[in-house]
Amino acid sequence: MMESTLLMGVDGGGTATRARLTDMNGKVLGEGSAGPANLRFSVEQSFGAVFYATEQCLASAGLARNEVKRIVACLALAGASEPTECAAAQNHVHPYAKMLITTDAHAACVGAHDGEDGGVVIIGTGAIGFAHIKGETHRCGGWGFPISDEGSGAWLGCEAIRRVLWAHDKRIAWSEFLTSLFKEFQNDPHSIVRWMTTARPRDFAKFAPPTFENAARGDPLALELVKTAAGHIDALALRLLDVGAPRLSLMGGLADKIEPYLAARVRQHLVPPYADAVAGALSLARQTAAVLVAAKA
Repeated sequence: MMESTLLMGVDGGGTATRARLTDMNGKVLGEGSAGPANLRFSVEQSFGAVFYATEQCLASAGLARNEVKRIVACLALAGASEPTECAAAQNHVHPYAKMLITTDAHAACVGAHDGEDGGVVIIGTGAIGFAHIKGETHRCGGWGFPISDEGSGAWLGCEAIRRVLWAHDKRIAWSEFLTSLFKEFQNDPHSIVRWMTTARPRDFAKFAPPTFENAARGDPLALELVKTAAGHIDALALRLLDVGAPRLSLMGGLADKIEPYLAARVRQHLVPPYADAVAGALSLARQTAAVLVAAKA
């Protein structure tokens, strides 16, 4: 079985899904990508993204679709920390030889520290702190936007749009930054309200990059928002350090942008991630495959 087994690691977040297919020796055979895979919003949509990325992996590897039955897959998905959604995912019909469900934060931590003790703070559409220390896991934040995920792309975008409405109400002064954001909604506050009614975290997060860009240009309001976001990320990182994380890595699409604004105590503990969350998911898939082989021996 070991020789014929394929491994697939999947990192599914609030904005995008990435997948990588390898053999048992770690040789990369194919890769794939798809839309968001956040179990909290839709188990079906999440699996639709995972299955689409799986098909891409097989196609780029030159393998037929029915080869999917050789795959031991680790799906590291946003929202998998919620018991109900995780149980639904574990019970979902799938074509793989074996499927492991875990959180994107868990896989990121495994990848960042090559399975060794350490912590990660993920700053993307959402934000979460996660650490593995002496056999125990520690989680901080990441309970989902809008009630949590402070400092994330979704949070930052929401705060920026909130201030557009403040400026419209003459509670604060307009700036070039806020004016540009208002144009996205045809300078109509009611358009913001209509959009907000159905907007998902990833929709709010699209306003995070321009906030960082304006902060870098010295816009006072954008800079204030970015510094506030960094303060929230500092709080996650410091909590992980307080529980004993020997080192930290920043991960996620906004990690590089927010790092310069973090506190000195946090930055002195930062190390570059050894590998990404997909690699972490592959490592967990490999462990699962090894257990299956041992059980059949």
